Amino acid sequence: MRINQHIEEAQKKDKTLFTFEILPPLKGQTIHDIYGNIDPLMEFKPPFINVTYHREQVVYKRLSNGLLEQKVVRKRPGTVGICAALMNRYQVDPVPHLLCGGFSKEDTENALIDLHFLGVENVLALRGDGMQDQMYFVPEADGHTYASELVGQIVKMNKGEYLDEELANNAATNFSIGVAGYPEKHFEAPSLNVDISNLKRKVDAGADYIVTQLFFDNSKYFEFVDKCRNAGINVPIIPGLKPIATKKHLSMLPHRFHVDLPDELAMAVMQAKDNATVRQIGVEWATQQAKELKAAGIPVIHFYSMGKSDNIYAIAKELF
Repeated sequence: MRINQHIEEAQKKDKTLFTFEILPPLKGQTIHDIYGNIDPLMEFKPPFINVTYHREQVVYKRLSNGLLEQKVVRKRPGTVGICAALMNRYQVDPVPHLLCGGFSKEDTENALIDLHFLGVENVLALRGDGMQDQMYFVPEADGHTYASELVGQIVKMNKGEYLDEELANNAATNFSIGVAGYPEKHFEAPSLNVDISNLKRKVDAGADYIVTQLFFDNSKYFEFVDKCRNAGINVPIIPGLKPIATKKHLSMLPHRFHVDLPDELAMAVMQAKDNATVRQIGVEWATQQAKELKAAGIPVIHFYSMGKSDNIYAIAKELF
């Protein structure tokens, strides 16, 4: 089922859905590592599960002569295979992430064909980050520079339009397209209003819904939604939550995701005696966030698990 259909059904039933995102395992690990985290969460009947895609990375190997050899590797392959496994094991709708970074337009088309063959009906279209050795994002020679362009290609395939214009009797795909939104703005955007203008470009290109970057202050989410509505963005905006789990998150989360932590939360984590205490603080904070969002009638609350599920389980047990 398409994500917009899940949302419509939830709204009709005045219900809030529980969903979450998983990471592909590192190369060399098995899918059973994922199952161990997903199995407990299926108690709360998630209608869909997001599967991230991680682009290639540059690594350096020191040679016997002392020089460094540069290699490009993909450390977390398997997004498409994981989607098939989730459908088979859980009868749940997977939402694979699809990136501009590292993909040519033909690579994108081939990935969409594979997903369509599997019966996957949903994708999350993202620009993605630049390579670790790049100061700014650099697209492939025949790839997309912006997520709005990626959305446009998916929309064309939904109309049966492929890159090869000479193809005849083309099968149209039926993807529901999600895109990312940033309540505290994308770090490359000069202002939140400019970022929302960029987001509207993605929606105008054909996106059906928005999933937000993680946030720890619900007022920022509600203000973001209001600004989007005032800008003419009327698709559903799914809030994304991540419970803080370790003291390292105090510096890692703001650095990696460009978000602020409220003073009350930051001080509580700083004063915690150990990470077990931090984990409980994170669960309690995210639970209160989710309760407020649920009370506001939000039809879907999305959780970023980042490979762990015990804290997500504790939150879901309280709410769903």
